[in-house]
Amino acid sequence: MPFDARSHLRIARPSRDLAAAERFWAEGLGLSVVYRAEAGPERGEHDLLMLGLPEAGWHLELVHEAGRPVEPRPTEEDLLVLYLEEPVPDELVARLEEHGGRRVLSPNPYWNEWGVTIEDPDGYRLVLCRRSWSNA
Repeated sequence: MPFDARSHLRIARPSRDLAAAERFWAEGLGLSVVYRAEAGPERGEHDLLMLGLPEAGWHLELVHEAGRPVEPRPTEEDLLVLYLEEPVPDELVARLEEHGGRRVLSPNPYWNEWGVTIEDPDGYRLVLCRRSWSNA
């Protein structure tokens, strides 16, 4: 197999507004900007924002192409789940809402029982789960 548990993972999505997305993911959730680039002839026609945690084996890539924007098309089942292994802090939920998020109910009762679902400015859903990965 050409990959293993240490292989890096990138989740790439289109965004309507990278500034709004950055407010949600960086200022709201607390991710760091790993990389940022603006459209230009050397690197293509889209703006790029990568967010993650230092030394993490994953990051979230958001792209926007002003001349040919791709409209995000998330469904209510497109989830990014973070396993907190503790109760979801009310302050974190409030901060995400203050930075462009919207708390929503999940159609899957499991996520309503074990976590909090927040929709980002592009309509993608972040689940903050109070369980650990091992007992999810």
